[in-house]
Parts: sequence; structure tokens; C-alpha cells
Amino acid sequence: MTTAIDRGAPGSGKTDSGRRGSHAMRWWVLGVLGMAQLMVTLDATVVNIALPAAQHDLGFSDGNRQWVITGYALAFGSLLLLGGRLGDLFGRRTTFVTGLSGFAGASVVGGAAGSFEILVAARVAQGLFAALLAPAALSLLSVTFTQRSERVKAFGIFSALAGAGGAVGLLLGGMLTEWASWRWVMYVNVVFAAVALVGALLLLAKPAVAERPKLDIPGTITVSAALFAIVYGFAHVESTSWTDPVVLASMVAGVVLLAVFVWLESWVAHPLLPLRLVLDRTRGGSFLAVFVIGMGMFSIFLFLTYYLEASLGYSPIKTGLAFLPMVGGIVLASTTGPVLLLPRVGPKVVISASFLVAATGMAFLTQLELDSTYAAHIMPGLILLGLGLGGVMTTAFQGATAGVHHEDSGVASALINTGQQVGGSISTALLTTVASSAATDYLSSHKPGALTAAQAGVESYTATLAWGAGFFVVGAVLAAFLIPNTALAPSEGEPVIAH
Repeated sequence: MTTAIDRGAPGSGKTDSGRRGSHAMRWWVLGVLGMAQLMVTLDATVVNIALPAAQHDLGFSDGNRQWVITGYALAFGSLLLLGGRLGDLFGRRTTFVTGLSGFAGASVVGGAAGSFEILVAARVAQGLFAALLAPAALSLLSVTFTQRSERVKAFGIFSALAGAGGAVGLLLGGMLTEWASWRWVMYVNVVFAAVALVGALLLLAKPAVAERPKLDIPGTITVSAALFAIVYGFAHVESTSWTDPVVLASMVAGVVLLAVFVWLESWVAHPLLPLRLVLDRTRGGSFLAVFVIGMGMFSIFLFLTYYLEASLGYSPIKTGLAFLPMVGGIVLASTTGPVLLLPRVGPKVVISASFLVAATGMAFLTQLELDSTYAAHIMPGLILLGLGLGGVMTTAFQGATAGVHHEDSGVASALINTGQQVGGSISTALLTTVASSAATDYLSSHKPGALTAAQAGVESYTATLAWGAGFFVVGAVLAAFLIPNTALAPSEGEPVIAH
């Protein structure tokens, strides 16, 4: 079978001097895409650190505080598939630039917000434009790097930024909140967006749309409503309970609408999500791996942050610094592991083994106590987590886009982001319940007092970390059964570099 690379497709780096020039420029394109990916990823955690300061400044209640996070999650999670398909239909450069510009504008509005309502509206707008930006960045990466050796390196760097962004957000959020103002956690996005926007305008070719795009309107409405209902239902659990009528109604509606969406996509002429993308074992297994990563990573960042700050008394900046060994592990595994291991042992082994390494790191952290030390009890687990997460992410990102036609790369990339977002929403709701239950059980079986209350907090955090370890073990089993151990096919290339 002849691939895009065999044909000397744009982005293959073959034959003439023009192609060799494109070869060099592709790495500059990677820098632009990586900058945008880092901005979107760190925004998921950088705002969390600043929330207490924003709440004090704007005077909103604890009950309303969650909407600063939930508003973004609802817009981002429910519109990702639409955003990815718009990139396929109208050009990835167009959606990438639109997403960057809109995200920066919404960040300025959020930073200048004088009321709770404006802040939430800005966060919703950020989520909307992120739903355009994130899949466009990953799909641009997929169609730009089609040579197998380059593809592994490029996806490794991109995955390192995606995995490290959450930890970097914790550090950056702490620094900006403590040294400047909570408003700067919003304004800082303008810096990232400006650099990426200049690079995009200079480096990316303008799209040439040969025919009028066709959009699956029924499928778009159905899946957007389904994802909105699911994300809203799990977000609502945190402030109510699993038996709350709104929660139950949202989740049931979401599942039913997803079933309707699958039915629609099986017969419409131009489906929003062609089912062939997920029915392939390599891509389907990789999408599931990304979903599991989304579930596990939230337990790391959220509840380990609680432990470091509430139990050990770390400042926000010190907490961010504490995660740097994990960042180092992610970068090391993402940039070297797939290059060394993937060609030799195959994707099934890399993903399964990496999940088990991450599970070991998480299990190590379940032994934390009130008197645990960083060097002996925290850092080793974080390093193992970083190595495991980096190995899974870079391989799963490649697997999820393996062999994808360039016309479908946007929606395939959107599905990756959707898996992470929905996985995170589910785990946040589930693990919040686990933490609450563990703390309640400990308090009910021990003598009341300050020490008991402090230990109950530790018990709640370690319980969630144990569940996170379980998620990763399940991920290893799923990968072992679903993903074939064959070389990952490249995506079809497309001219994306300006000349």
C-alpha cells in the first residue's frame, strides 16, 4: 500500500530543495503548536491556584466558586468535536488562529473582570476558543510530521508539553498569585498566545478549500448536548450527591444522546465523527488510554496538591516546585522512551508497561503520612508517575492519529482532547466522593481532635491516590487486550507550511 510518505507528499522531507526547506521549517511549526498546547494545558491548573484570591477580591461564595472551573469545562468538553471538525472543513490554520486570538481576548476580559459574572463568562469563552485551538494544534502536528522517525520525536515533544503543562500551571499560578495578582493568571495567556499567533501567521500556509464544506448538523447538536449533559452531571455531583435528580437526569440524558449520536453517525453521508476512526483497534485502544490518563492525572494534581498544602503546609510556589520531578520524568519519557522503545517492542508493550510504571508511582504515594518527607516519600513516586505518564501519552497520541486521512485529523485530535476532558470530569466527581467517604470513615472510628482531623485529611488523599493507581492498572489491561503490537502508521500529510 502506498502511503503519503511513499508518494513524496508535502511534509515528507523528500526529493527537492524546497522539500528540504520544509523539513527545517516543520520544527519551527512544532514550536508554535507546542506553545499553544502548553497555554491550554496549564490553564487547567493555573486558575485553580488563584481561585481563593479571586474569590476574596470579587466577593463570590464558596458555592459559586466551582463555576469558574465548570464554566470552562462545559464549553470546552461539549464543543471539542465540533471544533475539530471545523478545522477539517475550513482549514486548520484558520481555526488555530481564531482559537488563539479568541482565547487571548477572553483571557484579557477575565483578568479585568470586576464581577463574578464577567469572570465566569470569560472562562466560558476561553473554553469555547480552546475547543477550536486544541484539536487544531494536534491535527496540524499530525499532518505535518508524517515520516516515522520525525513523527516519534515531534509527538514526544508535544506530549511532554501536554503532560507537563498541568504541573507548570501549579507553579506559575502560585508565583503569579503570590508575587503579582490573581488577574495575571489570566493575562499571562496573552503572552503565550501572542508568540504562537505571530509564528502561526508567518509559518502556516493559508488553507485552500476546494469545495464547500459539509457539516453534520444533527450529529453536532446531539453530541454537543450529550457531552454537555455528561460533564455538567459529573460537575454537579461535587456540590450535591450521586442521587441528586439533576445529576441523574443529566447523566441519563447524556448516555441516551450519545447512543443516538452513534446511530446517526452510522448512516449520515458526512458524519461529524466517522466511526471508522474509533473502530480501528489501534486508534480505539489509544483513545481509551488517553481517557484513563485523564482520569488518573486529576487525582495526582488535585489531591496531591491538597496534601502538600493542607497536610504539609507548603506554599503555592513550593507546591508547584514539588511537582517538577514529575515534569522531568514526563519530558524524559516522552522524548526518549518512544524513540528507543517503540520501534523495538511496539505500542502495546510501551503503553501497558508505562501504565504499570505510573501505577507503581501512584501506589508509592498511597503510603503518605503527616510526617512524610519530600525526598524519601514524595519525590520517588512523582518520578515514576512522570516516566509512566510520558510513555503512555506520547505513544497514545500517535496511536490515536495513526493512519488518519488528513480530512479526519481534526476530529481525531478533538476526540483525544474529549477523552481527557470527560475522563477528568468523571474522576473529579468520583474521587471527591471517595475522599469524603474515607475522611468520614476515619473520623467516625477515632477519637475527635486536631490530630485526628489532620490524619483524616491524609486518609482521604491517599484513598484517591489508590483509586488512581487502580485506574492505571485498568489502563494497562485494556491496552494489552485492545492494541495490536504493530508499527504505528503515519497520518496522511498535507501542505501546512507557508513558502
